[in-house]
Amino acid sequence: MLVIDCQVHPFLADSPQRPWAQPHDDGRPHVTADEMVMAMDAVGVDGAIAVSPRGMYAFDPSYAIEVQRTHPERFAIVRPVDPENPAVGETIAEWKRTPGAVAVRLMLGAHLGLDPKTQGIDVVAREAARQGLPVNFQCSGNLDAATALIDRHPQTRFVLDHLGIRQPRKMPAMPEAWADLPKLLALAKRPNAVVKVSGACTMSTQPYPHDDIWDNLQRVFDAWGLDRCLWGTDWTRTYPLFPYINGVEPFRLNQRLSESDKAKLMGETCAKVYGWKPMSSCVQRHPKGAYNPS
Repeated sequence: MLVIDCQVHPFLADSPQRPWAQPHDDGRPHVTADEMVMAMDAVGVDGAIAVSPRGMYAFDPSYAIEVQRTHPERFAIVRPVDPENPAVGETIAEWKRTPGAVAVRLMLGAHLGLDPKTQGIDVVAREAARQGLPVNFQCSGNLDAATALIDRHPQTRFVLDHLGIRQPRKMPAMPEAWADLPKLLALAKRPNAVVKVSGACTMSTQPYPHDDIWDNLQRVFDAWGLDRCLWGTDWTRTYPLFPYINGVEPFRLNQRLSESDKAKLMGETCAKVYGWKPMSSCVQRHPKGAYNPS
């Protein structure tokens, strides 16, 4: 089974050579490209979409480019773009020419304070479609504004980050973590949108393997269809909460989904949405049963 993590965030330690845009104290000073590959290999993840973390690097994608250049067979890359930048259209056109680039990211989450009426938001949607790039859409807490934008740009492919929901930074989650689920289910009617089932384990009120998330996730699968759902861990945002394997195995070992459904959710849909696959499989890297995720 091809396994692609639809969102990971490798980053370097804060340094004068590449300083962080904002201070972070999440308990780990760095997760480099090499360290991310080691984590993926340990649990049988073939490839990942490396999203430049805005918290560390703002709108500078240079480390994401380095990640892809170092491991082109394992990573495709996504950069956030600034809708308040008058040259954002040119930025998207330049990104399209970058090796391994498969999407741009628009950050409209309510916690970020961007006015949904900012003119550049429509520029991002329009220019991404012109360049044939999906828009990774962080819109938690702003699903009404997100729906309006998706409706204004039916030619743009929107990829909703993290179930379109503001996910907890601490566990166990509170029951109200799923409060916006009805809005997400309603969005499924928009054919130009797909949804990342990323970071879902952070929404559990129970310890590993987080069995209580599955009733709500089944509602998402029923509404959106597994050909429009992409699994991901959102590691390294989630590393203060659990190790990488804990974001993988609850999905790989789940008994509610058939093997063909798991294959769609954990890799096939991601490959279709982004038009990208890793160049080598976990089976090839761990021949004759040598791979052991434990």
